[in-house]
Amino acid sequence: MIHCQVEIERWEMREVFATSRDAITDIPVILVTLTDAQGRRGRGEAAGVDYDGETPESMVAQVAVVAAQLHDELGQAELSRLLPAGGARNALDCALWDLRAKQSGVSVWKAAGLAAPHPVTTVLTIGLGDEADTRRKARDSVGYPVLKIKLDADRHVDVVRIVREENPRARLLVDANQAWSRALLERLLPSLVELGVELVEQPVPRQEDASLDGLVSPIPLAADESCVDRASYATLAGRYAFVNIKLDKCGGFTEALAMSGEARRHGFGLMVGNMCGTSLAMAPGFLIAQACSHVDLDGPLLQRLDRDSPIVFEHGVMQVPDRALWG
Repeated sequence: MIHCQVEIERWEMREVFATSRDAITDIPVILVTLTDAQGRRGRGEAAGVDYDGETPESMVAQVAVVAAQLHDELGQAELSRLLPAGGARNALDCALWDLRAKQSGVSVWKAAGLAAPHPVTTVLTIGLGDEADTRRKARDSVGYPVLKIKLDADRHVDVVRIVREENPRARLLVDANQAWSRALLERLLPSLVELGVELVEQPVPRQEDASLDGLVSPIPLAADESCVDRASYATLAGRYAFVNIKLDKCGGFTEALAMSGEARRHGFGLMVGNMCGTSLAMAPGFLIAQACSHVDLDGPLLQRLDRDSPIVFEHGVMQVPDRALWG
């Protein structure tokens, strides 16, 4: 049998991180460690999907329910039948991939049939704040080639303009986290085009995706909260140009791989994102990022501390993770 240990950790943010939904000072995650009879270990981390009601405690409870069923021959397909999409399955799925890599000596990217990974450039996210905070964060971000700016229904174009003034060379993406209506989106689009915004992420509430029908946007729209797994694709086609794959939403590296492979059949471009967390949570996403036009894996850049053998970030350029970390 595979021994399963799960624990709750809290990682302090560098400063308050605010979106249209909430403001946080730390990020709670679960850490799952799977150990085989020979003492080889695989690890996976998940923050869960808070806006769907997931908490560290609820994820721990889900893991506990299936822990006794984690036998030596367990595969990813069986794990997907044991748990629904979400943080608990993500942590277990990633831990299982890591364990199999440690057992076989074959890296996850090889086992998954992927090409050898190469460095990728992630966004650096600027959370909501007052004008002084926004200007400071924008100045501090000079040297990062791609920024993602959090916006809400009241703070939007002016925030983007401030960032553009302080950091004129950066590529800009914006994320409304469901805070806008179609009418507000249409009103803001001309100004966002003028400011050079390249992508608008989840402008409307996920239950209002149909409001985007018929919209011809000069800036591509990306589905985040509206995109859970492959089953979401049918309702997003024609409304969004990109889908944001997050392992916490879809339930792990296995489903993320499948989402990446199937997205182009539906006409979607690819983005990979995160729910915050350490380098251990970013490492599986890094492999998904190899196929993505937009990469948002900056969780460790927003936190004070990171794990041992962390991913190296050089002004937004993520180096290939050390196998001692994951995979």
